[in-house]
Amino acid sequence: MKRSIVIGGFFGLALFTALIVWYGVAEIAEALLVMGWGILAVSLFRLALLTFDLLSWRALLKPGNRRSFARLFWIRWVADSVNTLLPVARVGGEVLRARMLYRHGVDGAAASASVMVDVTAGIFTQLLFSIVGVIAFVLVVGAGEGTNLNLSIGLVMFGFGVAGFYLVQRSGFFSALARVAGRTIDGATWQKLTGAAIEFDAATAALYRNKGAVALCCFWRIVGWGSGTAEVWLILFFLGHPVSFAEAFILESLGQAARSAGFMVPGGIGIQEGGLLLIGAHLGLTPELALALSLGKRAREIVIGVPCLIAWQLAEGRTIWDRENDS
Repeated sequence: MKRSIVIGGFFGLALFTALIVWYGVAEIAEALLVMGWGILAVSLFRLALLTFDLLSWRALLKPGNRRSFARLFWIRWVADSVNTLLPVARVGGEVLRARMLYRHGVDGAAASASVMVDVTAGIFTQLLFSIVGVIAFVLVVGAGEGTNLNLSIGLVMFGFGVAGFYLVQRSGFFSALARVAGRTIDGATWQKLTGAAIEFDAATAALYRNKGAVALCCFWRIVGWGSGTAEVWLILFFLGHPVSFAEAFILESLGQAARSAGFMVPGGIGIQEGGLLLIGAHLGLTPELALALSLGKRAREIVIGVPCLIAWQLAEGRTIWDRENDS
């Protein structure tokens, strides 16, 4: 896993660098300078999008497991910053989210199950978002048969992946995996591992049976995906190239799909840029403008992500310090 992330990271960085150099550093920098202080408005809007992500996750937590809105928002913000800025293949932030909730008094199985189902809802609703994006692309752009076929094949593969991910969760996979692992470890550890896996599978199954909570979770996820369209519109507006809502929707839906396809590349670096270049070309965006759009997205990740990571590390350090002093 670590080797794949490192390889993906080097590949993405090389692609990212090549695209920037090929299309001209000066031209892209000039486009970004036009944006100016608009990046702050885009960054603040990103916090609104995080609120929708929080509401989707919160819908899955039982009332007794719900911590304060501010506490849950902080956890969600940290997890998002880790996923976007650190080389964790968009997995580390989700593990951290469950761990932080557990440390605030929520049962480990319930915390982990809520994150797993929320992630699944996010992937499923992104599939729906991408399907509508492809339909909009065909209607607005009217691309050739080859392009449309490739997009359709990509959606079918995406759909199979989502279905497989869901079925694995409903099959008691983690309990079975723990039983297999138990053949190579000692009895006490095996009992602990198996018990945790069984509790996790049971908590996940119970969440899926709560159709109202899952439906509400998906609703807020869809609101979040749709609101990302406004972020693209804002960035291009501040770049001095306003587009229609339909064009912004196409750029966001298919751009996010491209980034998710490259989930093993930290931050989707290079993958996001390549996807927006291809999509933007069909919508009349120059390569420099498409890359400026992608860099605008990355700039707001840095603006709101870096301070969050610093604050989180300071809080973690204080917790460790207090624990050592108490002992």
